[in-house]
Amino acid sequence: MPHLRYSRAKAPLWLLACLLLVLASCRGGRTSADDAAAEGDTVRFRYARNIRVVRHADYTRVDLADPWKPGRTLHTYLLVARGSRPQHLPAGTRVEVPLEHAVIYTAAHASLLFEWGKAGSIGGVCDVEYILNDSVRSRVREGRIRDMGSAMNPDVERIVALKPDAILLSPFENSGGYGRVEKTGVPLVEVADYMEQGPLARAEWMRFYGMLFGCEPEAEALFADVEQQYLALRAKAARAARRPSVMTDMMSSGTWYVPGGRSTTARLIADAGGAYVFAQNEEAGSVARTFESVFAQAAEADIWILRSGQASNPTYAQLLSDYRPYGAFKAFRTRRIYNCNTLHKPYYDVVAFHPEAILRDLILVFHPELRLGGQPRFFDPLAE
Repeated sequence: MPHLRYSRAKAPLWLLACLLLVLASCRGGRTSADDAAAEGDTVRFRYARNIRVVRHADYTRVDLADPWKPGRTLHTYLLVARGSRPQHLPAGTRVEVPLEHAVIYTAAHASLLFEWGKAGSIGGVCDVEYILNDSVRSRVREGRIRDMGSAMNPDVERIVALKPDAILLSPFENSGGYGRVEKTGVPLVEVADYMEQGPLARAEWMRFYGMLFGCEPEAEALFADVEQQYLALRAKAARAARRPSVMTDMMSSGTWYVPGGRSTTARLIADAGGAYVFAQNEEAGSVARTFESVFAQAAEADIWILRSGQASNPTYAQLLSDYRPYGAFKAFRTRRIYNCNTLHKPYYDVVAFHPEAILRDLILVFHPELRLGGQPRFFDPLAE
């Protein structure tokens, strides 16, 4: 039966050929180029870990990781060219770019847009009293930028009347949402850059904001400059012979909020050649502590960095008057407390996207022996 033997031997080959034809028809004739277009072109971030950007043919997908719940997504945005109508978009919040009339909750993001010449894209801001950028304040006085009130409780009626094309706001853990603002129908862009673990990681989010406001070349150029200056300063600090121990801030309403060991502040201290007393903490945000727990770790800290928001600068006498146990810290006894009054100096306007400026200040405070030149811009020795 040679014919039967031949049929049994060849059957697997023609069955395989049929299977390949079926698979090709199911793919609809897709090519490897089609697959590449479907998968998109990933934009590489060198430092930021909580943002992923993928460009597709007719939209850009931006996934923000939830910094408080590893493995989960905080938000997905689909950036589409203004006036375009792409079909078959995946799930996510659709945002038409470039943004032309946005509400900005924070001083840092408003200042960044001014730096790019995008002041006209700011329709409204929150917490005007905390914005030290003269250009922003001037436009608010002139009515060219609307005052939307407090970021914690913005004036929703003003927002609706303004008809912005997006609202840039900062998310917080267990905030319970954004209240009535969520019901306006305006896309909410959650600017979670402050939860990145490091100054350059946070600053790199400006590349995303460049995509939102149509100024990607400016964003890329600015970040490259910030990165270069920051790394050069960090290298200088690394040459210091010793690393002074550093503590930060003070109590508020009976609780001492300290930056977590994975926070931007902690990394700035380390890169400036300091040894942060809570460096072993694993949090990226602020951590609530009692006075006793702070004293247990920071009693012998060499340097104490304050960021106060008062009409007048605090003094050693005022600290003692406010809470006498402050006087027991070594940094108090040796008069090595430095204060940045954030009501008078644009610390919060600058720290997010110009960390090199803050790093330089801290190196001047921690290591005057390195002779960087000049005086600190933000931090001043506490007066008696």
